[in-house]
Amino acid sequence: MTIKNKLRAGFGFLFLLAFVCSGLSIYYLNRLSADSSVILKDNYETIVYMRNIGLALDANATTLNSAQINTIENNLVKQEHNITEPGEQQLTDSLRSKYEQLKLLPGGALEQSRLRLDMRKLLFDIMKLNMDAEDHKNAVAKATANSATILVAVIGSFLFLVAFSFIINFPGYIANPIKELTERIKEISRRNYQQQLDFKSNDEFGELAQAFNTMTFKLDEYENSNLANILFEKKRIETIINSMHDGIIGLDERSFIIFVNQVACELVGIAEESLIGKYAPDVALGNDLFRSLLVTDQHKMKIYADNRESYYSKDIMPVTSEDRLIGKVIILKNITEFQQLDEAKTNFIATISHELKTPISSIKMSLKLLEDKRIGEVNTEQKQLLENIDDDARRLLQITGELLDMAQVETGKLNLNFGSTHPKNIVDYAVKAVKFTADQKEVTLKVNCDDTLPEVRADLDKTTWVLINLLSNAIKYSPEKSEVELNVRKKGDDIEFAVTDHGQGIESKYLSRIFERYFKVPGSKGEHSGTGLGLAIAKDFIEAQSGKIGVESEMGEGSRFYFTLKRVTN
Repeated sequence: MTIKNKLRAGFGFLFLLAFVCSGLSIYYLNRLSADSSVILKDNYETIVYMRNIGLALDANATTLNSAQINTIENNLVKQEHNITEPGEQQLTDSLRSKYEQLKLLPGGALEQSRLRLDMRKLLFDIMKLNMDAEDHKNAVAKATANSATILVAVIGSFLFLVAFSFIINFPGYIANPIKELTERIKEISRRNYQQQLDFKSNDEFGELAQAFNTMTFKLDEYENSNLANILFEKKRIETIINSMHDGIIGLDERSFIIFVNQVACELVGIAEESLIGKYAPDVALGNDLFRSLLVTDQHKMKIYADNRESYYSKDIMPVTSEDRLIGKVIILKNITEFQQLDEAKTNFIATISHELKTPISSIKMSLKLLEDKRIGEVNTEQKQLLENIDDDARRLLQITGELLDMAQVETGKLNLNFGSTHPKNIVDYAVKAVKFTADQKEVTLKVNCDDTLPEVRADLDKTTWVLINLLSNAIKYSPEKSEVELNVRKKGDDIEFAVTDHGQGIESKYLSRIFERYFKVPGSKGEHSGTGLGLAIAKDFIEAQSGKIGVESEMGEGSRFYFTLKRVTN
């Protein structure tokens, strides 16, 4: 039977119960009505007839007159047609006989009195018979009412219990399978495919259970068929991770360690079984290296490994799925060899730069001597050659100076002499240094530095060098008869120095690399070319003083280079 038909049967059953209860009530009400009707019609009317005859008989003690005769005759006839009780017919016939005798009797007082007395006795007997019958029928009616009350109450209670049981159980018949289905679906959402429904019915729920069981069987079959492949791929990935020379640590979205290779275990000094499944911050509490991996943003780390100090680069790769972070992978790459090569390069550059500085200085000294007329006169061609040699020597001296500065930064031997100075001192020194170059290109330097600005905490020489570098670049890349602006202003707790030119500008794709070592913007003219170290060294100088340096530029609008220094707080 389908659920629709079961619903119809259920509601039909409730309707049937209501109909049966109503039918029983109507039946017993009709019975009570019929009994009451019998009492009124049969017995009560007889009593009324007898009363009317008695009243007519007592109207006078002499011979009956016509009115008495008519009254007695009419009521006696009605009584004769309303015989209902056993013995009532004999009493009525006797009453008729006595009445006829009384009606024919002449006016003898003694005989009339006797007949009247007999008639009254018969009237009393008939009335008593009917009153007893009324009492009996009233008792029967009461018994019927009591029986009806009990029977209707019993049947009503039974029907109520049946209906109540139906109301309690029938919704469960519909809701329980749905609830069980919901629970099974939740289990399936947790990838528990070994779920079965057992609905022992041949309706839609039974069909649903069969379809659900088939679905879970197929899902479980699919899961198991791919499980071997997944395990194989997992094992292969673990093998690849363990064969890598880099340390690899995998965390889930809750920072629990889900995998770690042997190299990483050796670096942190903890066995793999003591790491897998552990909460990473808890592990970090007892391991300094692990804490550094999680907390610090340091890209390059020095780690004692293989009985020597080694250098590792730390990369954190987020793992996402459908734009949701599901974990991250920490990769420790051994860069000891590259660090050693870089240090060798830095030492080589520092040594060469230092060794070149002395002969270059000697060349410049010799040029000064050749320019002295006491040594001898030089012709125009010779003077031009000397000027070219002087320019090249100056450029070589600048390059060696930048290389030495870069070597100091890379080796961590940058010495900073901090002090308090007014920004105007830095500005004045830098402007004087580039004034000659600006005048040669007829570039106007527009300086805006308020005397009321607070002092800054900085290395005067290094900061001035940075500002000179920025001003020199601005003059180089500015057209002739243009303007270069130098603005110094208070910005929060910092003092900002900004140099703005109106040259061709820098393409946006090169802005992120402008402070990299040896980087030069493609397309620069030969006269503007340099080592590509100036801005990189400037960045290191400013950041070493806890400042920031940046650039803003648009093609055709010029460029704005700026850096900030901490102001002196009282």
